[in-house]
Amino acid sequence: MKTEILTQNQKSWNTVAGHFNGIDALPSFGPFAQTDEELQLFEAIRDKKVLDIGCGSGHSLAYMKEQGAAELWGVDFSEKQINTSNETLKGLQANLHCAAMEEDVGIPKDYFDIVYSIYAIGWTTDLDSTFNLIYSYLKPGGYFLFSWDHPLYAHLHSENGFISLNGSYQAEGMTRYENFKGEDAPVVIPQRKFSTYLNSLIKSGFTIEEVVETDVPLQLRNIEPEVSDRYYSLYKAQKFPTTMIIKARK
Repeated sequence: MKTEILTQNQKSWNTVAGHFNGIDALPSFGPFAQTDEELQLFEAIRDKKVLDIGCGSGHSLAYMKEQGAAELWGVDFSEKQINTSNETLKGLQANLHCAAMEEDVGIPKDYFDIVYSIYAIGWTTDLDSTFNLIYSYLKPGGYFLFSWDHPLYAHLHSENGFISLNGSYQAEGMTRYENFKGEDAPVVIPQRKFSTYLNSLIKSGFTIEEVVETDVPLQLRNIEPEVSDRYYSLYKAQKFPTTMIIKARK
């Protein structure tokens, strides 16, 4: 079942990859979320070895290089995304792997100062295995920082600006969407509770250092937005965090 989901999601991501070129990339942590320029969650990046889980179009790795990272590594299961990353990072030495984050593809162990993931970790079909691998990649004292949809956000339904809870937050499992980004690109996305992410990190050996349920950026806080029923909107984000960010240490 997991293999079938990975195969389907990989195919669909190759179809929709162009929609995400440079989107949800550092210093952004996600849609209508505070950036790292505001939150300062990353420590000094200069001379650090970094690994991007779900590196997408490569723009987060480019940002890391601008901050002085010594080595750039990335993994993404979409060939289209890896090809785009290679273009984005042309002229820079980057070690990119086309593989699922759940798979051990020979990425060095006890090697990285920083492993991070921006709006990708929730796609994993096996959270425990993914966190175990990430833990193994880090040097002792290194840290893992990731952002993803706030687990309750997917349950918010907006109709004419009235926001209600849709479905059951208690019910974890796989949800299928037939037309991801409006394309003929069916995907299956796991639905997990906030506690599931935290407990899986703890089980993998991490010490959780910081948890952020993001506000909107400072420059957007006093804006009166138009009523919107879009999945991501300033109207909704001013009322409920779109994004969770978790920092954990090995």
